[in-house]
Amino acid sequence: MSQACSDPSAPASSLAGSPAAAANRRPLLAVVGNPNTGKTTLFNRLTGQRARVGNYPGVTVDRRSGRAKLRRPAEQPLEVDLFDVPGCYSLSARSMEEEIAINAILGWKGNARPDLALVVVDATQLVRNLYLALQILELGVPAVLALNMVDEAGAWLPDAVALSSLLGVPCIPTSARSGQGMEELEAAVASALCSPQRPRSLDIPYSPALLANADRVAEALPSVWTTADSAADPTANSTVERRRALALWALTSVNDDDELSGIPTSFRELLAEVRYSAKGRDLDGEIIGARYSYLDAHVPSLFAPPRIAKITERIDSVLLHPVSGFVTFLLVMLVVFQALFAWADPAISLVESAFGALGGWLTSVLPVGFLTDLLVQGVIGGVGNVLVFLPQILLLFLMLGILEDTGYLARVAYLMDRVMRSVGLHGRAFVPMLSGFSCAIPAIMATRTMENRRDRLLTMMVIPLMTCSARLPVYTLIIAALYPPSKVFGLVPVQGLLMVAMYVFSTMTALAAAAVFGRTVLRGPRVPLILELPPYRRPMLRSVLQMMWQRSRFFLTEAGSVILWCTIGLWVLLSFPKIPEPAADAPAAVHQQWEADSLAGSYGGRMGKALEPAIAPLGFDWKIGVGIVGAFAAREVFVSTMGVIYGVGGDTDEKSPALRDRLRADLRPDGTPVYSPLVGFSLMVFFALACQCMSTLAVVRRETGGWRWPAFLFVYMTVLAWCASFTVYQGGQLLGLG
Repeated sequence: MSQACSDPSAPASSLAGSPAAAANRRPLLAVVGNPNTGKTTLFNRLTGQRARVGNYPGVTVDRRSGRAKLRRPAEQPLEVDLFDVPGCYSLSARSMEEEIAINAILGWKGNARPDLALVVVDATQLVRNLYLALQILELGVPAVLALNMVDEAGAWLPDAVALSSLLGVPCIPTSARSGQGMEELEAAVASALCSPQRPRSLDIPYSPALLANADRVAEALPSVWTTADSAADPTANSTVERRRALALWALTSVNDDDELSGIPTSFRELLAEVRYSAKGRDLDGEIIGARYSYLDAHVPSLFAPPRIAKITERIDSVLLHPVSGFVTFLLVMLVVFQALFAWADPAISLVESAFGALGGWLTSVLPVGFLTDLLVQGVIGGVGNVLVFLPQILLLFLMLGILEDTGYLARVAYLMDRVMRSVGLHGRAFVPMLSGFSCAIPAIMATRTMENRRDRLLTMMVIPLMTCSARLPVYTLIIAALYPPSKVFGLVPVQGLLMVAMYVFSTMTALAAAAVFGRTVLRGPRVPLILELPPYRRPMLRSVLQMMWQRSRFFLTEAGSVILWCTIGLWVLLSFPKIPEPAADAPAAVHQQWEADSLAGSYGGRMGKALEPAIAPLGFDWKIGVGIVGAFAAREVFVSTMGVIYGVGGDTDEKSPALRDRLRADLRPDGTPVYSPLVGFSLMVFFALACQCMSTLAVVRRETGGWRWPAFLFVYMTVLAWCASFTVYQGGQLLGLG
């Protein structure tokens, strides 16, 4: 018998036949529900905010788990393990990510099989939420319903007792925000775990023809499904209803376009035969329609349908309007950008100053030599390169968390869906792409809000094309050095126009790339945007802060380690082999020349020279090649690298008049300037399109679980950058603009 229900007062049959009893472990609870039902808030209530984060087997989707002590009247608390299933509207699945829910609930594909499903239902959106609950109950999974958000339902609260009678499982009114009903919910879950009962059969009005189709499929269910269930619970496959439910899941999930793995070929062929025999019928529509018919017939008796509050209607009339909605959205994004671009700057400067001071102190107290350089420039510099992104990541997820909690982010997705659909994505992709204007690192991490793997990958592949803040120093240096501060038509500044043009260029390129990839390497069915517009709510700051911490911790532990090693490797390339250093009292010009010679003779400098034949058609020389190699640490490093090469010093920035003058004065052997406006424009196009950022590649590797997609990202962006820059430079030469 499981230790959890071994209280002397518990009946001898407690947990009989449950997986927990068979394994002599703590009962396992799956918390399931639609998005925006308060499921995560309820999970946090149960675990006391002490959740662990890992991955579901076989995918990189977060799996939040924890432990809870469920209170019981007159008994010791029941200790259970629980995990939070990603929000879903149904169990039907056609991608690996969508498949997570049914795998988690049934214990398939490496998942531990839960003893109970805690189904969180939004009391204000009952019909839509109960569709998922019906699927879970049809599968015979023991369940308890948490009728959440009862404080928002007001006078239109559903009758929990009548709902419990209708579905045959306990139904407890709760408000996860305020804690209302949590003690009663814990007692109901503990009771259901200690005295497990399968849900009774539901009288869903499936047509005889559909039942015949389902029974034919049920006879050929993959043995891995039925074997896994039988091993965990001998009674699991004893009902016709459960096998039919699995058959109906297969009919709505398995088809020629799905991404599901482990489906036997023979079973796929049978499903194709069943669909062919039902030619002229919409099997998906029949299955979904029957379930909604059941709900439509019974739910009205539970309560008078809630009317949408007038305040919500009035706000939505502005926020969802084709004109005012976009204007409001642009204003909101302006605030987000201001936070990421300007508000984070003091914190970023503080991080840089702290690590600069630490490196300076270590240099002063440690002996001169290789180990000191490795520690200060490699390790300390590498850790600084990791932590410098933290302020923007924290701010982005603070903003996204607040927007999500208030209900506005769902409206943004709805508003932008029409635009994004034209390039093969849906509205949820827009916010991560827009965040890429600040930094690709947090923007790529923000794709976790998208349910479909194909959509997440497609968005990740184009986010690095957006003009991030790290490109601005490069643009600023080139524009200020090579383009005079004149005006077009006496009104528009040329320099400002070029900066705006680079932003427009990057956005159009990203959308075009999404359209191409969505029809080629990432071709797949376009998943329609299905979402509910939740009521406007006050954000739960505690949950938002917890999410910020989890995302940041993952970045530091996963992507941060890759960034650190890449920084050390790049430092080695740009620092060796060493050449004799001048005396400490030598003039500053001598030290600057030594820095330039050291960089030019380093392995990285040699790589830049080796690149010259490949980049010469773009108008670049070996010095720009060295800058490109150095910029792989971070794009803005290009400026300081060029400062070293031109003897200005490595601490220069894009506003340095000396560096600008050196660039203008640099000549080729034939006397022509190295840097012309055409070369500058070609260089800006190259930096706009090339993936000169090891941190971005590290985060993509973390999010995709391997090096395949980061390698593809690096190759395609490099090829695209070279071709575009080649076209600009050679085309300009032909037009006599060189």
